[in-house]
Amino acid sequence: MLFDPNNKIVQLCSHGMILEGEGKPAEAKQMFLNAWNEAVTDSEKFTAAHYLARKQSTVEEKLKWDMTALEFALKVKKDEMKGTFSSLYLNIGKCYEDLNDIENAKSNYLLAESYSGFLQEDGYGNMIRNGIKSALERVA
Repeated sequence: MLFDPNNKIVQLCSHGMILEGEGKPAEAKQMFLNAWNEAVTDSEKFTAAHYLARKQSTVEEKLKWDMTALEFALKVKKDEMKGTFSSLYLNIGKCYEDLNDIENAKSNYLLAESYSGFLQEDGYGNMIRNGIKSALERVA
């Protein structure tokens, strides 16, 4: 997905990532929450929810934010969004796996795999593909 570096929500999330890298998880979470509160478009809401999901303290809360991110991603009718679905479904599947709901985990991992053709042939794409492969092996 292409991100506009001039977009305020992208800037807030980028700042949150910097804070996370500096070992300031509470400040990072607050930055992502600020992004969520200021997000207006479906794309902005997807971005903020995706980053918020990373900072949740329980699997249930992480799943809630991952599902929220997916909900808004599905509303964005741009081809470049298709590349995000593998990661989103992989994250959702992992939440279900952690909750011992293997059937939902497996179905989400299969959805992740079905979108893997939209991933770039790069380090990130390979990481997601390998994650899907490992996940499917765990729930087989």
